[in-house]
Amino acid sequence: MSDPHLPGDPPVPLTLRRSAQAKRISLRISQLDGRVTLTMPKRLATREAMDFARSKEAWIRKHLAARGEDVAVGIGSELPLGGQMVAVQSGHGRRVEISPEAIMVPGPPERAGKRLAAHLKELARDRLAGASDDYADRLGRSYARITLRDTRSRWGSCTSDGGLMYSWRLIMAPPEVLDYVAAHEVAHLAEMNHSAAFWAQVTRIYGDYAAPRQWLRRHGSTLHRYKF
Repeated sequence: MSDPHLPGDPPVPLTLRRSAQAKRISLRISQLDGRVTLTMPKRLATREAMDFARSKEAWIRKHLAARGEDVAVGIGSELPLGGQMVAVQSGHGRRVEISPEAIMVPGPPERAGKRLAAHLKELARDRLAGASDDYADRLGRSYARITLRDTRSRWGSCTSDGGLMYSWRLIMAPPEVLDYVAAHEVAHLAEMNHSAAFWAQVTRIYGDYAAPRQWLRRHGSTLHRYKF
């Protein structure tokens, strides 16, 4: 039996998930990878779930189109850096070089994506460490360490022992967004919650955070479209 999908151009793969807790069919589209998941009651016939998906096809395709396709990062592709789109081009020498319009990546083209990812992680660590230092000074607290990951569910976190974790993909976001996330996590050193007191600390050390917070909500998932 073929994998479930909506036919058309392009076909839309579907993931069917049965749940003993589900009372009805529900539909979810991941903004991270575009996966379309149908969750349905355990004893429901598959054809009913497929009928439901077909009835929602226009909605599904609209949301997938708004998300955009994944981008395989390599020579000739484009990606955001600091909120600005730049071209990935072949470089010379040993170092990745960055200009306002392009990123020059030396070495074999087939390794450009991995080499660029490694360079972006180094940039992210430098920028996030600097921002964390600045906001920790303003807060009057110190942190224990910084860890970078490629997290899918959050942009940062703060542990009870003062460890800060960030997504390295923040280097692709506008600088004020990266700074906001750093201030947000540093503020947790004083308030391990999201109370009014916490947001007052964010405002004190960062300022008005409404715009960068909104940017993350609207556009943050697009940073996961870039596959290295």
